[in-house]
Amino acid sequence: MYIIAGLGNPGKNYEMTRHNIGFHTIDYIANELGVQVKKLKHRALYGEAVINGERVLLIKPQTFMNNSGESIAEFARFYKVPVENVIIISDDVALEAGRIRVRGKGSAGGHNGLKSIIYHLNSDQFPRIRIGVGAPKHEDYDLADYVLGRFSKDEIPLFEDTIRKVYGAVGEIISHGYESAMNKYNAK
Repeated sequence: MYIIAGLGNPGKNYEMTRHNIGFHTIDYIANELGVQVKKLKHRALYGEAVINGERVLLIKPQTFMNNSGESIAEFARFYKVPVENVIIISDDVALEAGRIRVRGKGSAGGHNGLKSIIYHLNSDQFPRIRIGVGAPKHEDYDLADYVLGRFSKDEIPLFEDTIRKVYGAVGEIISHGYESAMNKYNAK
């Protein structure tokens, strides 16, 4: 079994924001698989599906970004999912918009959602897919305002394409491991 958790913030105020790209990706995957992510458990919305023959839980933590690890760790413990089968999807301002980076383990890289997950899983040995949302164009622009800002109409097609690639990367991790996914999806 795998957990696929997209990070974001609950509520209408945060819909279509850069910080919620993980939620958008989970919604896309659920739609492609014909499932709904509407059940509530362990402070998250979730749905169950099968990807490449493996049972998966699609999760959108409702604890707000900075406490994502609380919900994800509860799911991992309850379903006895090993940490290496917990796949996290999050935004990354250090990557150019539309680029994805797959990693099998590592630090939070300044991302508070990942920091919470590492803390609550007591491990950084889980695969993650970071989606580049770019950085603010002006140095004096507040980073929080930027990531909580909505995508422009021009950005939407780019991110729709990126989300499709992330879905492919998730399938690759499940079928062939994160190293194969890194080789296929980390290219510029």
